[in-house]
Amino acid sequence: MKTLLVLIVLCGLGSGLFAQDIEITGLQESYRGAIGDLVKVPLRFRNNSDKAITLIIRKTGGQIGTSQRNYFCQDGNCLENTPDDIVVKIEAGATLSNLQVALEAGLVPGISSLRYIAYNRSDPSQVVEFNLDFVVEEKPQRSPIYNSTSVALQDVYPNPAADFAYVDYELLQDQVKAKIVIHSVLGNSMGEYELSILENQAKIPTAQLNAGIYFYTLYVDGEAVMTRKLIVKR
Repeated sequence: MKTLLVLIVLCGLGSGLFAQDIEITGLQESYRGAIGDLVKVPLRFRNNSDKAITLIIRKTGGQIGTSQRNYFCQDGNCLENTPDDIVVKIEAGATLSNLQVALEAGLVPGISSLRYIAYNRSDPSQVVEFNLDFVVEEKPQRSPIYNSTSVALQDVYPNPAADFAYVDYELLQDQVKAKIVIHSVLGNSMGEYELSILENQAKIPTAQLNAGIYFYTLYVDGEAVMTRKLIVKR
């Protein structure tokens, strides 16, 4: 698979001065993740000047898959509902260390790319452009978390989940009846999903659930046989 280069281009009037005042460090040529992963890229900007700088970081374009999403994360919180830019203040001589770009890798392997600019709010001619390239690969083969003569079940992904969670499975007997039940920490049922012999994946909507910890239980012929944790994030 071809690896794309991360480009850091200094441009605009006064960019030479900006390159001395602000530098972005630690970017890799590309970032890798598997289907269903949340891939996070730290953005480390250092202010080499003797004055605080207010920096605006803005997404300007790129190409990602239809099942992928991207957003900024700051102080561990992913800002999914914010616009495509973020404003940060960097003190003199300090390095920004609490900001990341996150990509939900989605359901299909391939290469995705995002373009960004970062500029000094007090002097927009001082600007840096950079690309972030992501290589999404097939999820490694995993052992089932539940395996019997009638059902084989993989763990839920992504976990934490935002809009949907997915469970891969295989029904090994035609007559078996199996389902996944989502319930809260108090034991309240939040949804039931039948596992069809004609399919091998259950799609569980999580957008209507509040952020927090839930559990999913596999029922086989009416009996609960396995329970695991599911985290919903916003």
